[in-house]
Amino acid sequence: MPPDFTSETLAHARGLARICGVDEVGRGPLAGPVTAAAVILDPDRIPDGLDDSKRLTARRRMALAEELHVVAEVSVAHASVDEIETHNILRAAQLAMIRAIAGLRAPPCHVLVDGNMVPRGLNHPCETLVGGDARSLSIAAASIVAKVARDAIMAQLAREHPGYGWETNAGYGTAQHKAALLDLGVTPHHRRSFKPIHNILYQGAIATD
Repeated sequence: MPPDFTSETLAHARGLARICGVDEVGRGPLAGPVTAAAVILDPDRIPDGLDDSKRLTARRRMALAEELHVVAEVSVAHASVDEIETHNILRAAQLAMIRAIAGLRAPPCHVLVDGNMVPRGLNHPCETLVGGDARSLSIAAASIVAKVARDAIMAQLAREHPGYGWETNAGYGTAQHKAALLDLGVTPHHRRSFKPIHNILYQGAIATD
């Protein structure tokens, strides 16, 4: 079943006007930032076809993201590779979500977060929804916006660092990406604490000892 507006409608019925959906993308890749989006939908201008970003084609995601930037209130934020390394990927994802919420024009009355964990430091009423990008239209919208924004970043990084296939694999550990790591080495955009990258660096250190 596609996501619906039930969670938002229930919150509106409690007198909460600004209902924000939040999602992040990029926890699993070996390279690049983690990106989050916060979206407040206008109930009268919800784009047709909103769904979990993973269920949509790249072309459909891009079209919906463009429409959402016009008809909804949208904020996108990131946590850098350095922040992923300094904290951990979970905390970095939470930082990106908090930043996305903070980037909205005004604070939300209620936040719908994909997953089962309230981001640490979030100072707004919050409701977690496991599988929320497939249940809530607001979270689905956030998943689409975050995915399109991060894919654009990885496409730009691919032009700066050709050979890793980031324009198609978005930094995930595909066979092409892993082969390129062995051939081309590790870039500043790789997450060095992630096991495949750590192993390459560790093996390289042993080889030069």
